[in-house]
Amino acid sequence: MKKLASVGSSIHAVLGSDESEVKRTAAELAAKLTPANTGDFGLEVIDGCGDNSEQSAGRVRSAIEALQTLPFFGGKLVWLKNANCLGDTVIGRSATVQAALEDLGDALKTGLPPDVTFLLSATEVDKRRSFYKSLSKRAELQVIDRLDASRSGWEEEAMEIVRRRAKTRGLVFQEAALELFVLLTGGDTRQIENELEKIDLYAGRERNVTTEEVRTLVPLSRVGVIFELGNALAACDLQRALGLVRGLLEQGETAIGILLVAILPTVRNLLLAKDLMERHKLARPSAPFSFVAAVNRLPASATEHLPRKKDGSLNAYALGIAAMAAHRFETAQLLAGLEACLEANLQLVSTQLDHELILTEIVVKLLACR
Repeated sequence: MKKLASVGSSIHAVLGSDESEVKRTAAELAAKLTPANTGDFGLEVIDGCGDNSEQSAGRVRSAIEALQTLPFFGGKLVWLKNANCLGDTVIGRSATVQAALEDLGDALKTGLPPDVTFLLSATEVDKRRSFYKSLSKRAELQVIDRLDASRSGWEEEAMEIVRRRAKTRGLVFQEAALELFVLLTGGDTRQIENELEKIDLYAGRERNVTTEEVRTLVPLSRVGVIFELGNALAACDLQRALGLVRGLLEQGETAIGILLVAILPTVRNLLLAKDLMERHKLARPSAPFSFVAAVNRLPASATEHLPRKKDGSLNAYALGIAAMAAHRFETAQLLAGLEACLEANLQLVSTQLDHELILTEIVVKLLACR
């Protein structure tokens, strides 16, 4: 996700935890900011990734020297690239590095020479540091963080990323294909780009992407496996759900993580969706967004208990997915499923019972009667 801070025409920064997107965006920005017709004199790149605090501090000071050196002609861009001294790390906390960053902050505060532009890119950033606070006041700042797939509402953000990148390639996703692509890639921008390139090559002249093509070409990510478990539960596919639980445990996922990220949210959303549909006579949707529209038309008193995104808006997309499957369950069955989740949570944190057995029991309790 990108956020634009206050603008300084000669100072730019691209920061954030999404490494692949930070590098791509910084490279594009560097190409745009480098003065035309200046050849090798128009861009000075300083590798900001030092092996230790002394080396990292030296790279920062090299950037300061470059900023204070007037260009030969036509201006220049100084790019401190992939700096690894801004995070809350051993290198970032060292007094040597902090002193160098303070000097860099003073240089930016004083102002750059005419025709000199500065670009900083980094993936590990401690936003509590004075350098970051000073930079955010003076730079045109882009913060690009990875999507958090455990946070509600991530699917809609991921869909916008996929739509935007697909459009640049001339690809058009069917709605169901887009939803599946997002779940399989889990919001990982590196994987999104890799899989779009694969689909681009496969598609040839036919630019409409179908669900079948996505299933054929896109492998499951870790997050995708977790959401496949939720889908299997919603579809009442007992054998597939048990197989996915076993597979996740074998891959090193914790049982408590599987419970809280996949099983519990699925049961909760199914119950919330079913309650809304029964209480307000909402029809079973054919697509998630049609249910979103129906929920948004309800009075505030009818939706005040529903999960929210960070901005306070309803996280209705996950409910839309659940609403498509809620007809397979009885309300009492889902209430019992929530109670089973609570019991499983207590067992996982307070007993020595086998974790696979605990998760198997909760899945069977939820689905076996179907």
